[in-house]
Amino acid sequence: MAKEGVYRFDRKRWAGLNFYEQMGNIGSEVGRAIIAHREGKPEREGRAIDRAIDLFAATAEVLVGTEQSYRLKEVLRARDEFLRLFFDGTFEEDADAIERYFMNFAYLARSGR
Repeated sequence: MAKEGVYRFDRKRWAGLNFYEQMGNIGSEVGRAIIAHREGKPEREGRAIDRAIDLFAATAEVLVGTEQSYRLKEVLRARDEFLRLFFDGTFEEDADAIERYFMNFAYLARSGR
């Protein structure tokens, strides 16, 4: 049983998803964090941020040492930009752009690419 506040998921199953599916799923958590922030729900926001960070880490782990390791820089940069939203005071200026960025991966995942 997971401790309260600790997000657990099947990393083996996660590794079986393709890059677009992983990034699309990360985008879902990014979207949840943005919505919670806008609604003034800091607990929900914090949980979504924690889940997103965990998914970013899992994706980075999957990429290291693979033929797709060139994508690692993109994943880490996306994580940094996501976190910057909440900690540097530019939330409203950049939140929509971050959501659009991740939505592209959701579209690619659904299209089967």
